[in-house]
Amino acid sequence: MNELKQLATFKKVLADYHISNASKDILRKTELALLVAPTSAGRNTIIRELIKTHRYHYIISDTTRQPRINNGVLEQNGVEYWFRTEDDMLADLVDGQFLEAAIIHNQQVSGISVRELKKAHDENKTAVTDIEIMGVETIIQLKPDTIVLFVLPPNFKEWLSRIKLRGEMHGLEYRRRVDSALKEFKAALEKPYYSFVINDQVVHAVEQIHAITQDKKIDLQLQHRSRLLAKQLYQQTQRYLKELG
Repeated sequence: MNELKQLATFKKVLADYHISNASKDILRKTELALLVAPTSAGRNTIIRELIKTHRYHYIISDTTRQPRINNGVLEQNGVEYWFRTEDDMLADLVDGQFLEAAIIHNQQVSGISVRELKKAHDENKTAVTDIEIMGVETIIQLKPDTIVLFVLPPNFKEWLSRIKLRGEMHGLEYRRRVDSALKEFKAALEKPYYSFVINDQVVHAVEQIHAITQDKKIDLQLQHRSRLLAKQLYQQTQRYLKELG
C-alpha cells in the first residue's frame, strides 16, 4: 500500500482536530456503546448477534484505503467500510464531522463519522462498534456517558484455544497478540468506566450487554466476578509471556 498522498495535511489537521458543535449535539443525543476486547474473545460474533435484535446500529467506519479481497470476495462499500477519497475525508475532518480518526502506518486514514451516529439516532437505536483500547479515551472525553464494554473469554485455557483456532500464525505474530492483550487487560482494569462482559456463551454475553445498554441495569455482583476474572487473566497472561521468553 502506498503512502498517503496528503499525509502532511492529514497530520496537521488531526493534530489540531476539533469536533464541530453540530456533531457534538448529535453525539450528545445518541446512545453509544463501544466493545473492546483482547484478540479472540468473540467481540465480532457478539456484535453480529446484537445487530440481529434490531436495537443496535453498527457503526461502519470511513477509510481512505482501497477495498481488499477477503477470502476471495471484494469488500463492499457500506458493508466493511465506507471507502472515501483523501479529499472527501479531509473536507469532513476540517468541518469537524468525525468522532475520531487516525492515520494508520502513514498509508490510510480511518475513523468514525458522526454521519453514522446520526443514523443510529434517527432509527432510535444504540450505536455500537468495536474499537481498539487506545481510541476509547478520546471518545470518553467527548461523551462521558458512552457505555464501554470489555469482552472477556471465560478462562485462560479457553482463550488460548480460541487464539490458536484462528489459524496458523508465526511465533512473533502470536506473541504480539498476547502481548497486546496484556496491555488491554491492564488498561481496562485501571479505568472506572469499563463494564466487563464474560463471553462464555454468546447468548449470555448479549443478555449482559442488553441489561447494561437497554435496561440501564448493572449487576454489581456479576461485575465484581467479571473484574476478578479480568485480573486473573491479566496475571496469567503475564506469567505466560515470561514462559514464552
